[in-house]
Amino acid sequence: MTSIRFLHTSDWQLGMTRHYLEGEAQSRYTGDRVETIRRIGELARARECAFVVVAGDVFEHANLSRRDVGRALDAMSAVGLPVCLLPGNHDPLGPGSIYSQEAFLGLKPDNVVLLDEVGPWPVAAGVELVAAPWRSKRPDADPVAPALEGLDADGTLRIVVGHGMLDQLDPDQTSLTTVRSAPLDEALERGAVHYVALGDRHIRWPEDDRGAVHYSGTHESTSFREHGRGHVLEVALDGTTAEVTSHEVGRWEHRVLERQLDGQDDVDALATELAALTPKERIILKTVFTGTLNLSESARLDDLLEQQAEVFASLNAWERHTDLVVVPDQHEFEDLDVGGYAADAVTELRELAASDAEQAPTAGDALRLLYRLVGGTPR
Repeated sequence: MTSIRFLHTSDWQLGMTRHYLEGEAQSRYTGDRVETIRRIGELARARECAFVVVAGDVFEHANLSRRDVGRALDAMSAVGLPVCLLPGNHDPLGPGSIYSQEAFLGLKPDNVVLLDEVGPWPVAAGVELVAAPWRSKRPDADPVAPALEGLDADGTLRIVVGHGMLDQLDPDQTSLTTVRSAPLDEALERGAVHYVALGDRHIRWPEDDRGAVHYSGTHESTSFREHGRGHVLEVALDGTTAEVTSHEVGRWEHRVLERQLDGQDDVDALATELAALTPKERIILKTVFTGTLNLSESARLDDLLEQQAEVFASLNAWERHTDLVVVPDQHEFEDLDVGGYAADAVTELRELAASDAEQAPTAGDALRLLYRLVGGTPR
């Protein structure tokens, strides 16, 4: 039996947008998702891989512009090796498929192989891909098992390329699109197939790179459920073992920053931490703050976040997990020109913030705004 080395990747979802990205940040995100394909090609050539397999969801949907499709295909051409694309649930075959449109057909380079038929595809001498493309967004059965039918342990090195959630990972036990583990394990055990390249789960699994059934995760981060930057898997097969190595290729990162803030020292430490994060233009940051600050400390925090929001790709509070209480110090308004109704409002809001846990966040927000409006500045 021969041996082979290749890259396994998935869920590129080219053309994806994120609602929390605006203006040039969205443009960079879209462009970088394409540019990462070129880095994947550089890695594949450096590691002397024979080809690249993309296990489903190459494109976000079928309504992309000709320009977006053309740029994606140009990046795939630059890989310089066969790039084998599997249709997934975002880009299935069938009526209206992106793969039947002139933009794809007319611009597809020779090194791009569309795995649009179920079953074996020769990809090198003695090596086959076993493709399981999606033909609709709503299949009514395991989308991978049919591709295994009729495969014998005949000395051919085979790589299953499928898309969907394994039954052991799928919380929806009633899903019709669950990929059953048993047929895959049986085919691997008897030597009919030697590696299973899966897509759909945007997180690499298993994380220890052991075994012969793998999700590569997406090449660029797509949500806050994904820790770190995007990866691809380098796979070396020799017929008896599957050696899997993960490589970071992504530049973007979704990050949740959880911190307890109980005074100026904590706010200063947060400022230092935010300053150290890089590259900010490719970090999508969501904050979760708990604790208690006075008005001047809260104003300092507001100023800090306003400044940092200008340099991060996105910086927003995760409101439903945030529990930061603003409790004014006794003398914080004494040096400010506050009298009459405003002074009465300060007294009422201070009492509300201190005595009513349910209304404290709203009262704190009102005090913060009033403090800034009457000239309060961070210390």
